[in-house]
Amino acid sequence: MILEKLRNNPTCIKIYSYLKWHERFALIKNFGFKYKCPFCGYHARKFIQIGQTHKVIFEKEIIGCGQRFAECTKCGSTDKERLVFTYLQNCTNLFADPSKSVLHMAPELSLSKQFFKHKFKEYVCGDFFAPGYEDAYPSYVKNINILDIPYNANYFDVVICNHVLEHVEEDVKGMSEIFRVLKNGGFAILQVPISYKIEKTYEDFSITDSKLREKAFGQCNHVRIYGPDYVDRLKSVGFKVDVISNLAQTYPKAGLNAKEKIFICRKVDL
Repeated sequence: MILEKLRNNPTCIKIYSYLKWHERFALIKNFGFKYKCPFCGYHARKFIQIGQTHKVIFEKEIIGCGQRFAECTKCGSTDKERLVFTYLQNCTNLFADPSKSVLHMAPELSLSKQFFKHKFKEYVCGDFFAPGYEDAYPSYVKNINILDIPYNANYFDVVICNHVLEHVEEDVKGMSEIFRVLKNGGFAILQVPISYKIEKTYEDFSITDSKLREKAFGQCNHVRIYGPDYVDRLKSVGFKVDVISNLAQTYPKAGLNAKEKIFICRKVDL
């Protein structure tokens, strides 16, 4: 009823038309052939600037959270989503096999649309609902704590957890839970912001103030800066880890972060 009234309101119609024209003008202005978004197919000369500018990000060269031109003008996808999708689309047969079951933690919109489109046997979206914000999550997202995933062992063929573990104090426990629910022979993509300028992961759980976390870790809700020993943490729970670093070079039009590697964590048959 309310939406219908808004649609018939002359003022709202003018605002809607203005916004639509503004969007179309931005797409025309940014049209080019340097990039092609793998989600929406939009051809762009550049992406929109996103990311944080805190000093520690540049000092430690934290890959995955610094300021960069990374958001698609048309669909809003980011380089982090496009990295995962580019790997799945070109390096696996996942989208050709609807018999698979997939768990997607903190699901990104563009990536979720692709999973829903391919109609897998089961596609579960989960996130840890912030108290008081339960209604803010899409209806298809379940309240799932990565430290206690409510599914049996060996349940999912694939788990996607893209830039989540840096928010979790007990990250190794979260990795262990993902390993538990993953089927033998399955794989997980576990991306995190990471610095190769530090020798090992830096974390200090006594830092709880949001401003101090920004200063220490580069973002107000991060609890660590991962270092090269991130792979060791993944291996400690049982994963066999493949690190792929050439996707940006192999697929230059996808607009990936050239410095971001992708971590493919496999549960090898026992």
